[in-house]
Amino acid sequence: MKNAMNGAEAMVRSLQSHGVRHIFGLCGDTTLPFYDAMRQLDHGMTHVLTRDERSAAYMADGYARVTGRVGVCEGPSGGGATYILPGLIEANESSYAVLSITTDISVASYGKYPLTEVDQEALMRPLTKFNTVIRRADHIPRMVRQAFRAMTTGRSGTAHLGLPYDIQYDPVPGEDIWSDPRHQTFPSYRAAPEPGCVEDAAEAILSAKSPLIVCGGGVVIAGGMDELARLAERLDLAVATSISGKGSLADTHPLSLGVVGSNGGTDETWEMMAGADLVVFMGCRAGSTTTSRWEAPKPGQRIVHFDNDPMVIGANYPTEVGVVADLKLALSAANAYLDGRGGEPPAFGGAARVADIKARKFGKFDALATGETEMIIPEQIIAAVNANLPDDAVVVSDPGTSCPYYNAYSQQKNPGRYYITNRAHGALGYSLSAALGAWYGRPDSKVVAMMGDGSFAFACGELETVMRSGAPITYIVFSNASFGWIKASQRDDCDKRYYNVDFGRTNQAAVAEAFGLKTWRVEKPEDLNTAIAEAFAHDGPTLIDVICQPLEEAAAPVRRWMG
Repeated sequence: MKNAMNGAEAMVRSLQSHGVRHIFGLCGDTTLPFYDAMRQLDHGMTHVLTRDERSAAYMADGYARVTGRVGVCEGPSGGGATYILPGLIEANESSYAVLSITTDISVASYGKYPLTEVDQEALMRPLTKFNTVIRRADHIPRMVRQAFRAMTTGRSGTAHLGLPYDIQYDPVPGEDIWSDPRHQTFPSYRAAPEPGCVEDAAEAILSAKSPLIVCGGGVVIAGGMDELARLAERLDLAVATSISGKGSLADTHPLSLGVVGSNGGTDETWEMMAGADLVVFMGCRAGSTTTSRWEAPKPGQRIVHFDNDPMVIGANYPTEVGVVADLKLALSAANAYLDGRGGEPPAFGGAARVADIKARKFGKFDALATGETEMIIPEQIIAAVNANLPDDAVVVSDPGTSCPYYNAYSQQKNPGRYYITNRAHGALGYSLSAALGAWYGRPDSKVVAMMGDGSFAFACGELETVMRSGAPITYIVFSNASFGWIKASQRDDCDKRYYNVDFGRTNQAAVAEAFGLKTWRVEKPEDLNTAIAEAFAHDGPTLIDVICQPLEEAAAPVRRWMG
């Protein structure tokens, strides 16, 4: 066979052909030929050995979010395949392209009750956009191409390839290793809007008296930030976001209202959501968090919806105009239409209203952040982060205590993906690992990861990987010795009947120091800014363990707790 190679080598060459630069994963018995191929071949890819398959998937997710390239993770059969699931479902539901390769028992052993047998195809089906277990070695190049096509086109998402042990040794013709370079990044093969719909959407917006744009993650994924800014600025039109939509405009842009909804939204920002006579959902699914469980828009508020997924349009609200297209192309088309429309477009007064709302919102925040307290409160941590954060830094947050505060009060100065949090399924333990993936994607940017002490315990073993990588990430742990989000919910929903949400206080700084990180343990507000400044300046991995106010005692920007 001309230019023959075995299946494991074909998998490595296929990934190389698709421009893969980093692979995050963990070895196992069924992975032996794949690892041997990675060691023997000159392919230019960096394999990052992780300590947990969940972490490998979270790293691939963080990498994909900051690069716009496909993140790749891998793991062995059995437990490895089951552990990798949380990262796949998070990336898929958040519309990020992540490929999971799980090696498998031999095809010849199927049905014979071998160790680690599991139906990987059935296991991965609900979590992925494309999924198959490859049963013939000569199918490997074609299945890799199909996975990359699926991940990067339309609404981007995840793919899974099962790679049985025995086919990794079978021959594959070398001439079948090829790829479409457009599938190395996402979104690829962008779809333009159908004729007339953008014009209808623009006219609907122009006919409103107090419209509001609400952006989800779609604008940043599509790279449509400049086009959005041009549209908003020409109409003086305020732009709110979901949590995933942060970065559609810079936090400091005069038209950037900030996050609306139940997590990181405040009563002040909600005023514009509730008072808009027309809401433009832009790459946003209008799900439960952004709408505060569909509290607004209310019946009678008009809806215009832009999204690249036709299933989203009209899913939750009667929609006056739907535009199904890539967000960058759709926004460009809207601007082009307004360029040629003639006449003076209306000015909706968004900047003045946003300035008033931000003044009131940050007035409350600043009073807390600068007030004298015995115990450190979360507002003080966020204020210190804002004061010391480089303009191009990437911030990663777990969905717990740190998340609503940074959602509401961050002050990042650039549009784009500078903030990452796992809001689709909200698993704890995400940020510690995703931050390393983000650093591999942007090694010249400062990466800061925030989490509670509950989240820290999910993933602290991965600090060894961080040290081995030499990544100068700063980890900030909000230590309150409880699963704070649930305890705060028990305060409101269960009349303070707290049950099984508290755990023993751990010295996270000592744990991290044992792994080799430079650490600080901070208990007094006056020591906080110095510790953060020193940690950010250090040229290696750092961790700050902050003993802070419990969430059930705090003024967290979570709307159902603020009544």
